[in-house]
Amino acid sequence: MTPRPAPTARRVRLATELRKLRERAGLTSTEAAQMLGTSSGQLSNVESARFGVSPDRVRAMANLYSCTNRRYIDALADMAAEKARGWWWEAYREVLPSGLLTLAELEHHATAVRTAFTSHVPGMLQIAEHAREIFSRAIPALTPPEVEHRVSHRIKRQDVVYRENPNPYSTVIHEAALHMRVGGPRVARQQLRHLIDMSLRDHITLRVLPFDVGAFPGSGQSINYLCGPVTELDTVQLDQFHGPVLLDAEAHLEKYRRLLDVVEATALSPAKSRDLIHAVTQSL
Repeated sequence: MTPRPAPTARRVRLATELRKLRERAGLTSTEAAQMLGTSSGQLSNVESARFGVSPDRVRAMANLYSCTNRRYIDALADMAAEKARGWWWEAYREVLPSGLLTLAELEHHATAVRTAFTSHVPGMLQIAEHAREIFSRAIPALTPPEVEHRVSHRIKRQDVVYRENPNPYSTVIHEAALHMRVGGPRVARQQLRHLIDMSLRDHITLRVLPFDVGAFPGSGQSINYLCGPVTELDTVQLDQFHGPVLLDAEAHLEKYRRLLDVVEATALSPAKSRDLIHAVTQSL
């Protein structure tokens, strides 16, 4: 028997949201299944993302669970309607960790992306030479083919900021990341010039946190905040040494939204940020 393909991140999130709705309605899976005219096993398979669900079924479940947020329900139905797997799945699923595929999927579907990085340039704005140097120093060590797979995947992810009618992308980078000569002075200069060029695009907002700011909220942590069609479907991705961590609880989303608001307000303006990047480039 051919193994069932692993569910996409969107199917997993849809399943999670449907389970949350049922629990908020105060229904057990057995009670809900009876009211929906199905078995508790079938409902369990939907809520664990083993089985998909139709948009009509999603709307019926939301109605049963007394959910009245129409925009939220429409967004869930849209998630259920999508069947195709994107480039991140078929092209890389055999050669890259699932966490990288999930991040690419979340970025692809996000309506906006907000990020904050303390010690490195965000992957969405890295040039290939910079990314190659980063992956070449991974622990455990990657083979040359593995390095190239990761570099090509990182560059492919950047379609989010290059595609026609791109969604907003906002990032805060600490000045420390600008001074790291990843790949040597030549590559470092190319990377900084690329940051300046990208910051001039209308849909990209790049801010720098200068050294003289001192302590700030979230220091030492890299944050990816991926906006969904409604705030209930936002996702936070945190980089950890053992791999990416995804958060979608309402309390976590609110915390990281507020944290990014403070960090962005603390950073230099986009124009002054470009001036600082240019100054660092000239010093190399």
